[in-house]
Parts: sequence; structure tokens; C-alpha cells
Amino acid sequence: MDTKLTLKLKKKIIEQAKKYADDHETSLSRLIENYLSAITSESTEKEEISPLVKSLGGIIRLPSGFNHKEKYQKHITEKYL
Repeated sequence: MDTKLTLKLKKKIIEQAKKYADDHETSLSRLIENYLSAITSESTEKEEISPLVKSLGGIIRLPSGFNHKEKYQKHITEKYL
């Protein structure tokens, strides 16, 4: 059974959402219903990790305080500049 719900949102968000729903050939109500259903449903499926991936876990030991983002940025800078 469908039940009516009133939401208070910014006008710009509503306009953008209506356009999105129209572009995807659905209603705003259906869009919101699908979203709420997706975020509230419990996933009963467990993702299985292959034995190979499990064996690779923990293979690399980095020093404490290692900043991988800084290291990557330095690498990219040296590569392209």
C-alpha cells in the first residue's frame, strides 16, 4: 500500500531531481522510493575473496608515517614535469 510523504527540500534540489527523473524516464517518487529501499535493505550476500587475493594481503610493509599520497604526487610531478 502506498502512503503519501511530504518532504521539505531546497527548490533547486527539487528541480534538479525532477530533471534527473525525467531524463531517466521515471517519477521523482519512484526515484526516492528506490533510493530509500537501496539504503535500508540489508545485504545478505557475502562477497567472497579468492584465495590468491587473501594470500596477497599484508605482503607489503610500509614504515609508520609513510604518506602514500605525497609519494605518488612526487612520482607524477617527476614523470610529467
